[in-house]
Amino acid sequence: MTVKPDNWIAKMAREKKMIEPFSQEQSSKETISYGVSAYGYDIRLSDEFKIFKGNGDQPIDPKNMNDEFFENFKGKECIIPPNSFVLAKSLEYFRIPKKVITIADGKSTYARCGIIANVTPFEPEWEGFATLSISNTAPQPAKLYAGEGICQLLFFESDEECGISYADKNGRYQAQKGITHAR
Repeated sequence: MTVKPDNWIAKMAREKKMIEPFSQEQSSKETISYGVSAYGYDIRLSDEFKIFKGNGDQPIDPKNMNDEFFENFKGKECIIPPNSFVLAKSLEYFRIPKKVITIADGKSTYARCGIIANVTPFEPEWEGFATLSISNTAPQPAKLYAGEGICQLLFFESDEECGISYADKNGRYQAQKGITHAR
């Protein structure tokens, strides 16, 4: 597999509608950067969040996640409580080709504030809005900005198509439209 440069990403975004909306250039004026980078794409946060509130001493169970653990929030800025996390939705909708996989890393601007963005790889033929888990490791509240960059996706293309894609196995997060907690 090889990492793909910005011109390849722009071409795939146009031809395959791989990223919508797509920002051809990296925008960073008075914002946390987003758009095409040298070998990737910096994705943005939408204005939809689920703020983790918990439920007393009840454990978090990834096999039986309770929606009551979260408070729905919509806004231009979201505050993450100290030592907690939010689930968020990407602004972009993705359609990953069968020969491509992505890996995501959080933006350094947020990481330097103790804010860690976790996004699992986008598998071949996965599509949807990404659900991001964003943790605040600081002992005080932290702020997120809708419409601005949150993490960078790196795109890797194989010489051959994978044997079984995410779509082939009817993945549980295929074509998600909203923030989806663990299933």
